Amino acid sequence: MATAWTFVRVVSFGIAINEVMYLRKFKKRMLSLCLSLSLSASMAAASLPPTLPLSDVYPGMEGTAYTVVDDSGDIVPFHVDIVGTYDEGSSTSRIMARASGPVVEQTGGTLQGMSGSPIYVDGALVGALSAGLKGMSLYTFFITPIDEMLRIWDMPDPKNAMRPKQVQIAKADKPETAEEEAAPEAKEKSAVKKAVQDDGPLLKLKNPSPKPEKKKEKKPSAGKKEEGGKDAAKREEKPSQEVEKPVGSDAGKPAEAAGTGASASRPAKEEEPAGKAERKEKTALFLAGFGRNGTSYMQEKLAGLGVKTGDLPAFGIPNPGTHVVYDGSLEPGSAVGVAVVYGDFSVGATGTVTAVDGNRVLAFGHPFLHKGNVNYFLTDAKVIGTISGPTDGMKIATIGNIIGRVNQDREAGVGGLIGSFPSTVPMRVRVHDASLGANKRFAVQIAYDEDFLPVLTSGIAYAAIGKTSDTVGEGTANVKFTIHSDAGEDGKIERSNMYYNASDVGKTSVAELAQLMTLLCQNTDKETDVTSIDVDVEMENTRKTASLISAVPDKPSAKPGETIHFRTTIKPFRKENEVLSIPFRVPERQDPGVLRLDLRGGGLVPVTASLLQNALGIDTSVEEDKTQTTAEKVGQFLEMGRNNEIIIGPALAPPAAEEKGEKRPKGAKTVPLRAPEKKVDLLGQKAKRRGNPLETKFETGYIIDNVIHTSLLVEARDK
Repeated sequence: MATAWTFVRVVSFGIAINEVMYLRKFKKRMLSLCLSLSLSASMAAASLPPTLPLSDVYPGMEGTAYTVVDDSGDIVPFHVDIVGTYDEGSSTSRIMARASGPVVEQTGGTLQGMSGSPIYVDGALVGALSAGLKGMSLYTFFITPIDEMLRIWDMPDPKNAMRPKQVQIAKADKPETAEEEAAPEAKEKSAVKKAVQDDGPLLKLKNPSPKPEKKKEKKPSAGKKEEGGKDAAKREEKPSQEVEKPVGSDAGKPAEAAGTGASASRPAKEEEPAGKAERKEKTALFLAGFGRNGTSYMQEKLAGLGVKTGDLPAFGIPNPGTHVVYDGSLEPGSAVGVAVVYGDFSVGATGTVTAVDGNRVLAFGHPFLHKGNVNYFLTDAKVIGTISGPTDGMKIATIGNIIGRVNQDREAGVGGLIGSFPSTVPMRVRVHDASLGANKRFAVQIAYDEDFLPVLTSGIAYAAIGKTSDTVGEGTANVKFTIHSDAGEDGKIERSNMYYNASDVGKTSVAELAQLMTLLCQNTDKETDVTSIDVDVEMENTRKTASLISAVPDKPSAKPGETIHFRTTIKPFRKENEVLSIPFRVPERQDPGVLRLDLRGGGLVPVTASLLQNALGIDTSVEEDKTQTTAEKVGQFLEMGRNNEIIIGPALAPPAAEEKGEKRPKGAKTVPLRAPEKKVDLLGQKAKRRGNPLETKFETGYIIDNVIHTSLLVEARDK
């Protein structure tokens, strides 16, 4: 009797269990459907889904990851098996997992560009796909726990306070008319106001009306476990069996229920994977629009900053006319871009969104450049397709619209704000190739980052030259650049120069731009505002150089303060000699005697400024970096000789005739060029005191490539 009763109880419990299991499956399906529908709601309603703390993750769990793999833009799921967890030390932990299912079979495994793909177990967000193992299975990967990623939202953001003069991308106006743009005397105020105006495709605004006031950002609360805990996870069937085919466009997507944060507690180590040191995690910068030689230039310069660049064109140019969007949106699993340059040239990377809470975004699951608090472009992105190989693969994607600002670049991923836009540096490059009759104009926005600006600006200018001339070879270029900055007089820094190179004139032409940008960005004085950069290049594939032949004064002697003219003969390359008359004023306080002078090209500096001072008996005790402001250094930079100038200055070495013991004219002694003041500090001279008082500059139409010597007899002063 007891046995029969027991049997009945077993049967009864069996029925009850089946009913419970059915209800649980029904509940789960309905929850998944409801949460999928919630993804189609507006961004104002977006919120963080339930999260599963790392402490509750254990081997044997089954989950689902979400990502985009083709140009349909559909977010598709693939199955995930949790293998175990491990602690790398310090503050970073990872979850080891394996991927399976039709999606990853189609892509050939997990790929670069899937970084950030959210992974859910039983409807709760566990973390982001973030890394694989180099040279090993593409189906085994690592997950950055959501615990680690949520901390990003709470990190300080001092760069949110924009500098007053910095261009705010969200306030960009439409391009000016051609007449307005051609006016060189346009005021700085106008330049600041037009964020990226250019004749080419530049930032245009979708929905230019002001965005309504954003609701107050929610911060994730303390970690909340999903209902059912471990037991429920154990009993759950594979999610991939239940979401094989998405319901509608958003079916099978992760839940976005009321936001809860994650616990910071740590689990015991379940499995210690071998070769974790070879983990592929840090993002490589991808370049678009630079061309073959421009890309090589950028790769070389960025490598000097410790930044790796990708080999494949996995980061494309945005479509013309689709640039800034005020009411953009993202959802977990969608493609996302982070850019430091945007426009006709692009520099950045694409990945996948992990979580969205209001206007706050988490993505990548690993660093972009690991630079902490940053001010980069947050964009949407479009996946073109995927490429896979035996041990590696990637998504091919293009950035789309600028929809916000990336403000955190941390170990566990990147964080951004939708609808909050970064301050930028607009740059325009105009190139005219006379040999080809080609005129091209380029425009970009550059995120203000002092480490990258010198490389990015020079690289963009170099790439623009190469894309216009379509060659790398001999040529002459006239380059003028204008930088609007508080370090220049009246808010403007202008410099022009002429360059020739027998192999690659483009590289030579951008050297001074890189030099000045380095001075502005890495000075020890103060942070410099740079509000816009304009570069104009005139070039031709000919050699326009000349050599100095002789320089004879128009009279044998002169008195202090008197102006004489040197009849100067030059020999242009493959042309007849030309004769120039170059004025030179003898200093007022010059001692009588034979004054030895050098005539040289402005780009030829035979000795350092310090040696020049020593040769003239001038005090060199002043330390430049401690005494000069940035504006003073800029002033000194602008006074450097130009390559197409003939400079008359003091001779630093006696002519060969004197070295051989030749006699001077009777009563004539060799005297150094006397400065108008007792002490001249060439290194520390104030910006207002422009130019070297010991030198005379004369502009020509050629690059002067040598140095010659001459002399002048200075008479005694009139009493």
